Amino acid sequence: MRRTLVAGALVAVVAVTVVVLVVNRNAPEPPRLPLRATGEVELPVDGSRFDYAGLDAAHGLLFVAHLGAGEIIEVDVRAHKVVRVIPNVSQVHGVIVVSALHRVFATATGDNTVVGLDEDTGEVIVQAPTGKYPDGLAFDSRRGAVWTTNETGGSETVIDANTGTVRATVPLGGEVGNVVYDPAADRMLVAVQGRNDVAVLDPGTFEVTERIALPDCDHDHGLAVESSNRLAFVACDGNATLLTVDLATGKVVDRDPVGEEPDVLSYDQNAHRLYVAAESGTVTVLDLRDRRLTVTGSDHLADDAHVVTVDPGTHHSFYPVPTGANGRPALLEREPTQQK
Repeated sequence: MRRTLVAGALVAVVAVTVVVLVVNRNAPEPPRLPLRATGEVELPVDGSRFDYAGLDAAHGLLFVAHLGAGEIIEVDVRAHKVVRVIPNVSQVHGVIVVSALHRVFATATGDNTVVGLDEDTGEVIVQAPTGKYPDGLAFDSRRGAVWTTNETGGSETVIDANTGTVRATVPLGGEVGNVVYDPAADRMLVAVQGRNDVAVLDPGTFEVTERIALPDCDHDHGLAVESSNRLAFVACDGNATLLTVDLATGKVVDRDPVGEEPDVLSYDQNAHRLYVAAESGTVTVLDLRDRRLTVTGSDHLADDAHVVTVDPGTHHSFYPVPTGANGRPALLEREPTQQK
């Protein structure tokens, strides 16, 4: 009797396995990326890790954090050439461009500082201390303030963009991911990956006014905001999931699969298109219609293509990678196969 039961159980397990394999084999593959190559700029650096990039769309200048070498690479994306390499930004992670001030801000993670650079010369104009392991950056345009995410420090450092004076340090109760400014609601959003939630802060008082819970999210890191539709997009790098959050209700309204270990998000406000770059090298493109995202394409773009920046004017997207077509570090440029 026992042998009969064991045999029957084994048959059942095999049958279930076969069914699962058949189901997985027949599952529809996501469509290929709706992008085509339009250019590639060789970068005169080694192939160590790149991180965030900031774009001055008005002047066609892209600033790429070369974390592994502690430098920032400035690329003219219109002329397709490297303008300069800015050295001595220790373990640089985050980079943003504040065009109104003609400045570039970057987190020097190795020194636990944030630096403000002259956009024309690359010279350091201001420098301020931060918390432990500064990473992402955001700019509050109403108050002229730069917000710096201190990832392992579990806090935000807020500095005056003109003087470099520290205005506040805001503890958030857990390891933090990215920060963005929501101009429509005039508030800051921070991915608190140590709590799997999003903290909402008043940028005037620096107070946490709300906590948005993220069910089924493992380690929320990447973050983008769509102000006109009152939505936030949150990348959970522990379970390769992108969440859409309704900022009016504070509820998760949608979930989409993306590449393993999603990192950087870039939203094209004019095309209503979101780009998600993952540590696996997979890029996922999603289009927003009627406040819902739809995966338009997903594919492996290149090894270590975990950084993306999009130009909302031309709709071109840019990806710094350690190995381009000629085997050297390169900045890949892509355009939509169908203009929106």
